[in-house]
Amino acid sequence: MTAAGADTDATFGERHRLVNVAYRLLGSLTEAEDAVQEAYARWYALPPGRRREVRAPGAWLTTVTGRICLDLLGSARARRERYVGAWLPEPLPGPLSAGLPAGLPEPLSDRAGSADLADLIVLDESVAMAFLVVLESMTPAERVAFVLHDVFRYSFAEIAAVLDRTPAACKQLASSARRRVGAAPAPATPTARADTVRRVKEAWQSRDIAALVAVLDPAAVMTADGGGLVGTVLRPVAGGALIAQYMLAVADRAPGMELLECPVNGAPGLVARRDGVVLTVAAFDVADGRVTGIWVVRNPEKLRPWAR
Repeated sequence: MTAAGADTDATFGERHRLVNVAYRLLGSLTEAEDAVQEAYARWYALPPGRRREVRAPGAWLTTVTGRICLDLLGSARARRERYVGAWLPEPLPGPLSAGLPAGLPEPLSDRAGSADLADLIVLDESVAMAFLVVLESMTPAERVAFVLHDVFRYSFAEIAAVLDRTPAACKQLASSARRRVGAAPAPATPTARADTVRRVKEAWQSRDIAALVAVLDPAAVMTADGGGLVGTVLRPVAGGALIAQYMLAVADRAPGMELLECPVNGAPGLVARRDGVVLTVAAFDVADGRVTGIWVVRNPEKLRPWAR
C-alpha cells in the first residue's frame, strides 16, 4: 500500500462505507451513526504526526468502527433483555437522495437527522429484515466476522485486527455464523414479492379474512416491535389464521388509517399512516407466493427516517 497521509480528504469518502458496515452490524441507524462518529472522533484526536504515519486511513477507521460496534453489540444484549416485547432492527425507507454529506461528518443532532442517514445505506439482501433478524441470533464476534467477511469481503487477516483474534479463529467464527444462517431458500423475485404484498394490502383494506388467510403461509410468523411505547403484541403470533384475525382486529380499531405500498429495507413492504404521520412499517418474507414472515415496527423512535 502507498502512504495515504493524514489529509482529512482521505477520510471523507469512508463515511458512506462505514455507515453501511455499522448498520449491518448493529441493526440501528442511530447506533451506527454513533459508532462512525466515535471512530472519526478518535481519528481526529490522534496527533497530526501519528495520523501521517497511518498508511491507510480507511482501514484504520474500519478497524476502530468494528471494535466500537463489537462493544455496542455486547452491551445491546443486556439492554434488549430489558426491552418491552420483541426487538427488531430499525426499518429503512427507500433511497431518498443520491448525494452524500460533504465535509467532515457532523453529529446527528446537527444534521437533518436519521432520515438523511438512511440515504447512505446500500439496499440489498444483506439489509433484508429477515437477514438482519438472523444476525441477531449470532454472538457479537460471530456477527462481526460474518458481516465483514461474507458481506463486505474483508480478509480474515483484516478481521483479526478488529476482533483481536487470529485469522484462523475469525474464520471459525464466520463458519459458525454461516451455519446459523443455514440454507436459506432463494428469495422471491421483486415482482412476486410486490404482488404478494399487494394481495395482503387489498385483503386488509377489504376486511376479507379468507383472502388474507390464503396469502399467508399456514406456518407464517408475525413479530411486532412497539418498544413499550405503543400498543402491540408482545410475543410473536404464529399461524396464518391467527395472524389474519389479528390484522383484521387492528383494521377494525384503526379508522382513518391509510395503507401504502413502500420499499422497506429494499423489498416491497407496507406503511400505515394517519394524518400523514407514519405509525407502522411492515416488512415481509415471501416464498412460493405466500407470506412466511412479517416484521412490524411501531416503536416511534425507530420510525424517525420515515418522517419524510
